[in-house]
Amino acid sequence: MHIDQWIESVSPTSVYALIGLIIGLESLGIPLPGEIALVSAALLSASGSVSPWWVAACAIAGAIIGDSIGYSIGRKGGKPLFERLGRKFPKHFGPDHLATAERSFQKWGMWAVFFGRFIALLRIFAGPLAGALKMPYWKFLIANVLGGVVWAGGTTLLVYQVGKVAEQWLKGFSWVGLVAAVLVGAGSAWVLKRRAAKAAAAYQEPAGTAEPAPAAAE
Repeated sequence: MHIDQWIESVSPTSVYALIGLIIGLESLGIPLPGEIALVSAALLSASGSVSPWWVAACAIAGAIIGDSIGYSIGRKGGKPLFERLGRKFPKHFGPDHLATAERSFQKWGMWAVFFGRFIALLRIFAGPLAGALKMPYWKFLIANVLGGVVWAGGTTLLVYQVGKVAEQWLKGFSWVGLVAAVLVGAGSAWVLKRRAAKAAAAYQEPAGTAEPAPAAAE
Protein backbone atom coordinates (compact mmCIF):
# COMPACT_ATOMS: atom_id res chain seq x y z
CA MET A 1 0.00 0.00 0.00
CA HIS A 2 1.34 3.43 -0.96
CA ILE A 3 1.78 6.03 1.77
CA ASP A 4 -1.04 8.24 0.41
CA GLN A 5 -3.49 5.29 0.49
CA TRP A 6 -2.31 4.44 3.99
CA ILE A 7 -2.91 7.99 5.21
CA GLU A 8 -6.42 8.03 3.73
CA SER A 9 -7.31 4.83 5.59
CA VAL A 10 -6.65 6.16 9.13
CA SER A 11 -8.56 8.54 11.40
CA PRO A 12 -7.89 12.32 11.38
CA THR A 13 -6.11 12.22 14.76
CA SER A 14 -3.89 9.41 13.51
CA VAL A 15 -3.14 11.39 10.34
CA TYR A 16 -1.84 14.32 12.40
CA ALA A 17 0.30 12.01 14.55
CA LEU A 18 1.64 10.10 11.54
CA ILE A 19 2.58 13.27 9.67
CA GLY A 20 4.46 14.61 12.67
CA LEU A 21 6.17 11.24 13.22
CA ILE A 22 7.18 10.63 9.58
CA ILE A 23 8.53 14.14 9.07
CA GLY A 24 10.22 14.08 12.48
CA LEU A 25 12.01 10.81 11.73
CA GLU A 26 13.06 12.02 8.29
CA SER A 27 14.42 15.25 9.78
CA LEU A 28 16.25 13.21 12.41
CA GLY A 29 18.19 11.50 9.63
CA ILE A 30 16.09 8.45 8.71
CA PRO A 31 15.33 8.35 4.97
CA LEU A 32 11.51 8.35 4.90
CA PRO A 33 9.13 9.90 2.31
CA GLY A 34 8.25 12.95 4.42
CA GLU A 35 7.41 15.18 1.48
CA ILE A 36 5.06 12.58 -0.04
CA ALA A 37 3.33 12.14 3.32
CA LEU A 38 2.94 15.91 3.74
CA VAL A 39 1.52 16.46 0.25
CA SER A 40 -0.85 13.48 0.66
CA ALA A 41 -2.16 14.82 3.97
CA ALA A 42 -2.54 18.33 2.53
CA LEU A 43 -4.55 16.96 -0.40
CA LEU A 44 -6.64 14.98 2.07
CA SER A 45 -7.35 18.22 3.94
CA ALA A 46 -8.64 19.77 0.70
CA SER A 47 -11.42 17.16 0.71
CA GLY A 48 -12.39 18.14 4.26
CA SER A 49 -11.30 14.86 5.86
CA VAL A 50 -8.70 16.57 8.06
CA SER A 51 -7.83 20.15 9.02
CA PRO A 52 -5.05 21.83 7.01
CA TRP A 53 -4.12 23.86 10.09
CA TRP A 54 -3.56 20.76 12.19
CA VAL A 55 -1.64 19.09 9.36
CA ALA A 56 0.59 22.16 9.07
CA ALA A 57 1.08 22.45 12.85
CA CYS A 58 2.03 18.79 13.28
CA ALA A 59 4.31 18.87 10.25
CA ILE A 60 6.09 22.00 11.55
CA ALA A 61 6.48 20.47 15.02
CA GLY A 62 7.83 17.22 13.56
CA ALA A 63 10.29 19.07 11.34
CA ILE A 64 11.68 21.28 14.11
CA ILE A 65 11.84 18.57 16.80
CA GLY A 66 13.29 15.97 14.44
CA ASP A 67 16.00 18.32 13.20
CA SER A 68 16.88 19.29 16.77
CA ILE A 69 17.28 15.64 17.81
CA GLY A 70 19.34 15.02 14.68
CA TYR A 71 21.56 17.97 15.59
CA SER A 72 22.19 16.50 19.06
CA ILE A 73 23.00 13.07 17.60
CA GLY A 74 25.37 14.58 15.04
CA ARG A 75 27.12 16.72 17.64
CA LYS A 76 27.78 13.68 19.84
CA GLY A 77 28.63 11.25 17.05
CA GLY A 78 30.61 13.61 14.81
CA LYS A 79 31.80 12.60 11.35
CA PRO A 80 32.59 8.99 12.41
CA LEU A 81 28.83 8.57 12.74
CA PHE A 82 28.36 9.35 9.03
CA GLU A 83 31.21 7.02 8.10
CA ARG A 84 29.51 4.15 9.94
CA LEU A 85 26.14 4.98 8.38
CA GLY A 86 27.80 5.18 4.95
CA ARG A 87 29.08 1.63 5.30
CA LYS A 88 25.69 0.31 6.41
CA PHE A 89 23.46 2.43 4.13
CA PRO A 90 25.56 3.44 1.09
CA LYS A 91 22.49 4.41 -0.96
CA HIS A 92 21.51 7.12 1.52
CA PHE A 93 24.67 8.01 3.46
CA GLY A 94 27.44 7.21 0.98
CA PRO A 95 30.58 9.38 0.59
CA ASP A 96 29.10 11.20 -2.43
CA HIS A 97 25.95 12.14 -0.53
CA LEU A 98 27.98 13.37 2.43
CA ALA A 99 30.37 15.36 0.23
CA THR A 100 27.46 17.05 -1.55
CA ALA A 101 25.84 17.97 1.77
CA GLU A 102 29.12 19.30 3.18
CA ARG A 103 29.65 21.52 0.12
CA SER A 104 26.19 22.93 0.67
CA PHE A 105 27.10 23.81 4.26
CA GLN A 106 30.36 25.40 3.13
CA LYS A 107 28.49 27.52 0.59
CA TRP A 108 25.41 28.53 2.62
CA GLY A 109 26.49 28.14 6.25
CA MET A 110 23.51 28.14 8.63
CA TRP A 111 21.14 28.69 5.71
CA ALA A 112 21.95 25.21 4.45
CA VAL A 113 19.62 24.07 7.26
CA PHE A 114 16.89 26.39 5.96
CA PHE A 115 17.29 25.55 2.26
CA GLY A 116 17.85 21.90 3.12
CA ARG A 117 14.14 21.64 3.90
CA PHE A 118 13.39 21.98 0.19
CA ILE A 119 16.02 19.48 -1.03
CA ALA A 120 15.45 15.77 -0.40
CA LEU A 121 19.13 14.94 0.14
CA LEU A 122 19.77 17.78 2.58
CA ARG A 123 16.52 17.19 4.48
CA ILE A 124 17.92 14.02 6.10
CA PHE A 125 21.45 15.42 6.48
CA ALA A 126 20.83 18.98 7.70
CA GLY A 127 20.31 18.37 11.42
CA PRO A 128 22.93 15.65 12.04
CA LEU A 129 25.52 17.32 9.79
CA ALA A 130 25.03 20.72 11.43
CA GLY A 131 25.74 19.06 14.78
CA ALA A 132 28.74 17.12 13.46
CA LEU A 133 30.22 20.33 12.00
CA LYS A 134 29.73 22.03 15.39
CA MET A 135 27.45 24.77 14.06
CA PRO A 136 26.47 27.09 16.96
CA TYR A 137 23.08 25.92 18.22
CA TRP A 138 21.49 29.38 18.12
CA LYS A 139 22.27 29.67 14.41
CA PHE A 140 20.96 26.18 13.78
CA LEU A 141 17.79 26.87 15.76
CA ILE A 142 16.93 30.04 13.81
CA ALA A 143 17.36 28.32 10.44
CA ASN A 144 15.62 25.18 11.71
CA VAL A 145 12.50 27.00 12.91
CA LEU A 146 12.27 29.24 9.83
CA GLY A 147 12.80 26.29 7.50
CA GLY A 148 10.24 24.14 9.30
CA VAL A 149 7.57 26.86 9.22
CA VAL A 150 8.13 27.86 5.58
CA TRP A 151 8.51 24.34 4.19
CA ALA A 152 5.96 22.38 6.23
CA GLY A 153 3.43 25.18 6.73
CA GLY A 154 3.84 26.67 3.27
CA THR A 155 3.63 23.33 1.49
CA THR A 156 0.50 22.33 3.39
CA LEU A 157 -1.37 25.56 2.69
CA LEU A 158 -0.23 25.74 -0.95
CA VAL A 159 -1.26 22.14 -1.71
CA TYR A 160 -4.52 22.68 0.18
CA GLN A 161 -5.39 25.74 -1.95
CA VAL A 162 -4.38 24.00 -5.17
CA GLY A 163 -6.45 20.97 -4.18
CA LYS A 164 -9.54 23.11 -3.55
CA VAL A 165 -9.16 24.91 -6.88
CA ALA A 166 -8.48 21.67 -8.75
CA GLU A 167 -11.55 20.05 -7.20
CA GLN A 168 -13.81 22.81 -8.52
CA TRP A 169 -12.04 22.89 -11.87
CA LEU A 170 -12.37 19.15 -12.41
CA LYS A 171 -16.08 19.31 -11.59
CA GLY A 172 -16.60 21.91 -14.30
CA PHE A 173 -14.35 20.47 -17.03
CA SER A 174 -14.50 16.73 -16.36
CA TRP A 175 -11.81 14.74 -18.21
CA VAL A 176 -10.50 17.78 -20.07
CA GLY A 177 -9.52 19.39 -16.78
CA LEU A 178 -7.97 16.14 -15.60
CA VAL A 179 -5.80 15.87 -18.71
CA ALA A 180 -4.73 19.51 -18.39
CA ALA A 181 -3.88 19.03 -14.71
CA VAL A 182 -1.80 15.95 -15.51
CA LEU A 183 0.08 17.81 -18.27
CA VAL A 184 0.78 20.79 -16.02
CA GLY A 185 1.94 18.52 -13.23
CA ALA A 186 4.19 16.50 -15.55
CA GLY A 187 5.66 19.69 -17.01
CA SER A 188 6.36 21.12 -13.58
CA ALA A 189 7.99 17.88 -12.45
CA TRP A 190 10.19 17.83 -15.56
CA VAL A 191 11.36 21.41 -15.00
CA LEU A 192 12.11 20.76 -11.33
CA LYS A 193 13.97 17.57 -12.21
CA ARG A 194 16.17 19.38 -14.73
CA ARG A 195 16.96 22.14 -12.26
CA ALA A 196 17.80 19.61 -9.55
CA ALA A 197 20.06 17.71 -11.96
CA LYS A 198 21.92 20.92 -12.88
CA ALA A 199 22.33 21.83 -9.22
CA ALA A 200 23.62 18.35 -8.37
CA ALA A 201 26.09 18.47 -11.26
CA ALA A 202 27.37 21.84 -10.09
CA TYR A 203 27.90 20.56 -6.56
CA GLN A 204 29.72 17.46 -7.75
CA GLU A 205 32.32 19.43 -9.73
CA PRO A 206 35.64 19.12 -7.90
CA ALA A 207 36.44 22.28 -6.00
CA GLY A 208 39.41 24.29 -7.14
CA THR A 209 39.79 22.63 -10.53
CA ALA A 210 41.69 24.74 -12.95
CA GLU A 211 43.32 24.31 -16.31
CA PRO A 212 46.96 23.21 -16.04
CA ALA A 213 49.47 25.99 -16.47
CA PRO A 214 51.33 25.99 -19.81
CA ALA A 215 54.79 24.51 -19.71
CA ALA A 216 57.61 27.02 -19.43
CA ALA A 217 59.57 27.65 -22.60
CA GLU A 218 63.00 26.09 -22.60
